[in-house]
Amino acid sequence: VGVCKQEMLQKKNAVLVDGVILNGPIMDSKAGEKFVEEACKIIMEEVVQKADDVTEKVCEWQAPEKLKQILDLEMRDTGECHQKILQLCHDVIKYSVKTNHPRFFNQLYAGIDYYSLVARFITEALNPSVYTYEVSPVFLLVEEAVIKKMIEYIGWEEGDGIFNPGGSISNMYAMNLARYKFCPEIKEKGLSGLPRLVLFASEECHYSMKKAASFLGIGTENVYFIKTDERGKMIPEELEKQVQRARKEGSAPFLVCATAGTTVLGAFDPLDKIADICEKHGLWLHVDASWGGSALISRKHRRLLHSIHRADSVAWNPHKMLLAGIQCCALLVKDNSGLLKKCYSAEAAYLFQQDKFYDVSYDTGDKSIQCSRRPDAFKFWLMWKALGTTGLEERVNRALALARYLVEEIKKREGFQLLLEPEYANVCFWYIPPSLRKMEDGPEFWQKLHQVAPIIKERMMKKGSMMLGYQPHRGKVNFFRQVVISPQVSREDMDFLLDEIELLAKDL
Repeated sequence: VGVCKQEMLQKKNAVLVDGVILNGPIMDSKAGEKFVEEACKIIMEEVVQKADDVTEKVCEWQAPEKLKQILDLEMRDTGECHQKILQLCHDVIKYSVKTNHPRFFNQLYAGIDYYSLVARFITEALNPSVYTYEVSPVFLLVEEAVIKKMIEYIGWEEGDGIFNPGGSISNMYAMNLARYKFCPEIKEKGLSGLPRLVLFASEECHYSMKKAASFLGIGTENVYFIKTDERGKMIPEELEKQVQRARKEGSAPFLVCATAGTTVLGAFDPLDKIADICEKHGLWLHVDASWGGSALISRKHRRLLHSIHRADSVAWNPHKMLLAGIQCCALLVKDNSGLLKKCYSAEAAYLFQQDKFYDVSYDTGDKSIQCSRRPDAFKFWLMWKALGTTGLEERVNRALALARYLVEEIKKREGFQLLLEPEYANVCFWYIPPSLRKMEDGPEFWQKLHQVAPIIKERMMKKGSMMLGYQPHRGKVNFFRQVVISPQVSREDMDFLLDEIELLAKDL
């Protein structure tokens, strides 16, 4: 390094400031380009080309301490050679869960969309931030176009919206927006002058509702959870009772959070009846359709979200059923009077100057609680452009048809038992091993059955054959929740899932 420094200093016009040579770039662009090229080759070979190969493992399971040793996580004073870094890239892929594998059924996202993936490559390379038109002209216009189209599918004539890093954040936005609408002075005066605010959500709502209430200073005790029926749907009569109770207590009800596609059972709340109650009591209606919103694209299944147009706000995650790539999550708002901006604007003079040479209404960053913001809408837009609405609709219809096929196969097989008939892509069932099938129904039976799913899950993970989630729920012992999303999933994968469970549990 010293010799190089001397050579640089000897060159004409060499400039040294505080011991740092300022001439020329510090990075070796050619070496960097070569590294990117070789790394992309690894991504293509190890991720993209293997995405539909069922002979590959879903995961190469390693215990945490062992994986730490394999990956050599220590960061050192001196950088390491490109070959070692490329090997590290290879290892990261090898030991990561392949969420694009046809037999990854573990979460409410799965599969690979090639157009969305390319969109992510483009945005990662460009490294934009979506707050002003001057630094992100294309992506701001794309977001505007996508939000307009999503609003159309909700059934609103007009509206507003913004893409956020996750459905949990969209729910938090909605909660805060509803509170601001109820009590605008909170933005300047804070919580001290407010009455006790109360909001309502079903027992089956996403846990982000509690987190949002905690984060916003509303308090988790002021989230009134409404009873649900045996299918997991909010009971409107119970909502009416709780609203009346809150008023009698002297509290101020301001928001109802309905769910369109609950996390475990895939239930859709009766939006029409809930909207009636919200109109009667002057409450903001937010619909968390993070999971179920994509059914709006399907003419056959959009009935699941009947009356969603009556909502004041909707959370919808295209990265789930539609495969837009994590993260791709929108909050959509019926109000088109600038409520989002009024609620969140801080009018930073160094970003949102009003005397710019273009139409500053395109500087939408002041509608966000973030400053830097990813162009997530681009993933959805490029995919939608490539597939068309009919292509997206086919994804939804196929996923729900595969779920129906799986349900019918479960009914045919000894040892498999459905919790309930699903109305969406969540298929919840128990597997009862041969040793328990003749056992009398009672506490001991359910205690033993509770232990079955975790053992099968461990075995499938260590084998790498598939990934399937399980959980206890509302007094029911551990059961499997299978979710169909990926268009790469086939009928053969549904058959494999049931065969593999039987194989892994034959000795239990």
